[in-house]
Amino acid sequence: MKADEFRGRTTEELESELQVLKENLFNQRFRGILGQQEDTTSVGKLRKDIARIKTVLRARAQHGEVAG
Repeated sequence: MKADEFRGRTTEELESELQVLKENLFNQRFRGILGQQEDTTSVGKLRKDIARIKTVLRARAQHGEVAG
């Protein structure tokens, strides 16, 4: 996803999406260790999406925005 797509969501939606992505990242890393991972780029994509969400949440916190 692009950062603009994340900016259009509320803070609550972003926080729940962040938790889902973190769980997916854990599962993908675990699959990579076991050798069951089909798409090797998925870990990098998940990490970038997590970073984008954290960036949007941090910007909102600095500007004092409570809800998106």
